Amino acid sequence: MLSKKERVAAVSVAASGTLACAKFVIGVAIGSLALISDALHSLIDLGATLVTWYAVRVSDKPPDASHHYGHGKVESLAALAETALLFLLAGGVAVEAVQRLREGGSAPTFSLLPFAVLAVEMGVNGWRAHVLKKTARETGSQALEADSLHFASDMYGSVAVVVGLGLSAWGYGWGDAAAALVVAVIIAALGLRMSRRTIEALMDAAPPGVRDRVSRVVSGVAGVVRVERLRVRTVGPRHFVDLAIAVPRTLPLDRVAALKGVLQDAIAATLGDADADVTITTTPVALDDESVQERIMVIARNRGLAVHHLTVQAIGERLAVALDIEVDGDMPMGAAHEIASALEDAVAAELGPSVEVETHIEPLQAPNIPGRDATAERVAALSRALADLVREHEALRNVHDVRVRETSEGEIVVFHCHIDPARSVIDVHEAVDALERDLRRRFPEIRRAIGHAEPRTADASIPASMPTT
Repeated sequence: MLSKKERVAAVSVAASGTLACAKFVIGVAIGSLALISDALHSLIDLGATLVTWYAVRVSDKPPDASHHYGHGKVESLAALAETALLFLLAGGVAVEAVQRLREGGSAPTFSLLPFAVLAVEMGVNGWRAHVLKKTARETGSQALEADSLHFASDMYGSVAVVVGLGLSAWGYGWGDAAAALVVAVIIAALGLRMSRRTIEALMDAAPPGVRDRVSRVVSGVAGVVRVERLRVRTVGPRHFVDLAIAVPRTLPLDRVAALKGVLQDAIAATLGDADADVTITTTPVALDDESVQERIMVIARNRGLAVHHLTVQAIGERLAVALDIEVDGDMPMGAAHEIASALEDAVAAELGPSVEVETHIEPLQAPNIPGRDATAERVAALSRALADLVREHEALRNVHDVRVRETSEGEIVVFHCHIDPARSVIDVHEAVDALERDLRRRFPEIRRAIGHAEPRTADASIPASMPTT
């Protein structure tokens, strides 16, 4: 099934052929150079339209292994070929017209038939120029736009031919040659206009104003520090955007990916091109308002290290940093120490040689430890123990939802408790840690205890959840 561009081009081919043949035959019959020139112009339009019809068929093909950006440039090449034909015709007609003006050639035979044909042609060409221009705007087709300009020039050229034939009929023999020269000038002007736009497209010139519009949209998206590079080009109706932006280096990778999606949608909407191909490169940069903790966490993250309990103290004009670093529990201590020392050196390089960095190495919990739920009796025993121990901690109340799992490395106990929502996170964290330690002292077989504190509500059976402390 033919596309809209193909249908319009096919109709244009049929109309061009019929009118060109009619003008040429009548021009030869009455001896009118202006009419013959206009007919040749129309014949070239016919050839150009055939090229356009082929170009729009090829340009709609999707990208393949050899043409990664699609086949849209075929339309620019077709427009360039049409431009060359226009210049060739304009030169030939101009030479013949000037020669007749100088030598005073005979006037054409008067007849009403060419006027009737030209009137029909002007109406048809005006309609075709309008339809082709409208379709070119809707589809972004350079080839159809070139065809539209062809038929617009045909219409203006026909007006000149009518004037020339009228002058000849009134006894001014030079009128026909002068009209042919006017047609040649119109053709040449059209060729100049088309050549400039076609060459710009082939040289990947950015569409006027598009770069500034895209830059404003990108700069207004939260998370973009600055635009470092922006290149825009078109291949047929499709836009290709190459964008490089700076983002905060503290931004997690999933947030960076989400930011790219937002930018792609915003750029496509700005260009009015749902198929726009947008390539985005991000460069992480340090911001002036980064905290020391954020800078250290970025260093650890870039090294693939898990750190926690990070503290930073100002001792006079010197910084003291302490943190826990988790490594594989089966790793030799010498290798773990080298990792910790490298992290300390990286922090010192970032914050300055005077910084004091201390790391505490902890074994990383092995993933997917096989286990099973403990017996109901064991859960009940630990629940009673927790209820007894919690009385010694003023900040904690109502231990509930106790779960016990048995693993090859020991028991893992998880429990919830209520706290006063007005207490600080530090107070609650210390209280939960103390309860966990008390439980492990009473039951040494417990490998790990995890307490989850949540604010007590009016209905204690429906607690408001709070992050694990």
